[in-house]
Amino acid sequence: AGIHIQISDERDPDNIICENFCYEGGISSFVEYLNKKKAVELVHPDIIHFSTVADDDQATAEVAMQYNDSYNELILSFANNIHTTDGGTHEEGFKRSLTRVMNDYARKYNLLKDSDKNLTGDDVREGLTVVISIKVKDAQFEGQTKAKLGNTEISGLVSNMMNDKLSTYLEENPATARAIFDKALAASRAREAARKAKDMVRRKSALESAALPGKLA
Repeated sequence: AGIHIQISDERDPDNIICENFCYEGGISSFVEYLNKKKAVELVHPDIIHFSTVADDDQATAEVAMQYNDSYNELILSFANNIHTTDGGTHEEGFKRSLTRVMNDYARKYNLLKDSDKNLTGDDVREGLTVVISIKVKDAQFEGQTKAKLGNTEISGLVSNMMNDKLSTYLEENPATARAIFDKALAASRAREAARKAKDMVRRKSALESAALPGKLA
């Protein structure tokens, strides 16, 4: 956040061209840009942002997220400014904690009834745009391309941050919490309806393909 980058074309001394880049919001500005680029409607106007520092000061974690009305999720994760295209422990901690916090909130305020199943990870991430950025002194990557983070302690760092700060955020912003939950619940109902429709088609196909003698049929 706030880093300033200037690129100058000085090949022509009489016509020096400069471009300046500076985003005070950091990864929050990145999330805002990503949603604008997709031209989607936002489920909530504010970008949810959290950060934390490990107890031993060996790592930091930062998350910025915002929901839109699309059916797709976009998760971009970085470790020491390296784009971890295959995810890793920081993404795992985020996903696990997001699902748990959403279900706990829904149960606490009776948004989910006793007879209702818990929301799945796919349900709570539908329409989510999130950027996860961690800095760790001893980064452990899997593979030469550094596409996946392997530090086990980072999963707990991100998960604990989300458990604490997202829970508090939802408590303090009930309107946003309800909008996010309604989006996830709609995804859950659509998923269940699609499953039932698929099962019905399979049963119908099985009956139609059964070869029976004429009289028995």
